[in-house]
Amino acid sequence: MTAPKRAVVVGGGTMGAGIAHVLLVAGAQVTVVEADADRCATARQTVTASLRKAQERGKLPEGVTAESCAGLLSTADDLARLSPDTELIVEAVPERVDLKRQVFAAAATACPNAVLASNTSSLSISQIAAGPAADRTLGMHFFNPVPAQKLVELVTHAELAEANLTRAKDWAEALGKTVIVVNDSPGFATSRLGVAVGLEAIRMVEEGVASAEDIDTGMTLGYRWPMGPLKLTDLVGLDVRLAIAEHLAAQLGPRFEPPRLLRDKVARGELGRKSGKGFFDWPDA
Repeated sequence: MTAPKRAVVVGGGTMGAGIAHVLLVAGAQVTVVEADADRCATARQTVTASLRKAQERGKLPEGVTAESCAGLLSTADDLARLSPDTELIVEAVPERVDLKRQVFAAAATACPNAVLASNTSSLSISQIAAGPAADRTLGMHFFNPVPAQKLVELVTHAELAEANLTRAKDWAEALGKTVIVVNDSPGFATSRLGVAVGLEAIRMVEEGVASAEDIDTGMTLGYRWPMGPLKLTDLVGLDVRLAIAEHLAAQLGPRFEPPRLLRDKVARGELGRKSGKGFFDWPDA
């Protein structure tokens, strides 16, 4: 198994930068696409900083350096100028079906043989894939932080060609990831289960059952979870969790209705680690 020789990541935020990181470490030539030159520069800085930190911690494979990886990295602000021999395109743009479809429509034209992968954690892959390139469009859900998390959730649908699912699986495994394959369904497997537990933990705080600290300790020590559901919510982002819960509630019913406490915290700007406060305080954020 080998990584794709040439890959594109659309969106240079936290997830996109992490995906670019693991592709570069695996030896792929990677282009990160952003909206303009300033955002391209920021994305490059984010990726290279991540690579340097990995090198300082001894997390890069033998013979791989942050400098060698950075030499494989480029940026672009126009999907139309992508190399036609690109093998894999991963979008990591905001969670809007219309935006993701626009990205893939442009990418499919520029790169006629590329597998088109969406990093969405909950949106319908069938809706995103609708169009002439449906046979090469799938979900490729990475987890944050991408360099450390070992799972990739591949999401298939009726129009996807089996050969392209196989290509995506081989590439993900070449990145050192363990792959699970799920059929297109609201929230797939991981978000659906993760959100269900997270929302119930929030309701327990809201109802005064226990503190956030004690709920998380109960799950880490009692069930051997590596992280409690409320700390995980802080890391994911309360705004992100709220958006996913609203989507799942619309698709699957009231059992995914977001608790009032979650809505209130998001309204106050308590978004978790990225804002410095969520269910816990994050003074170094």
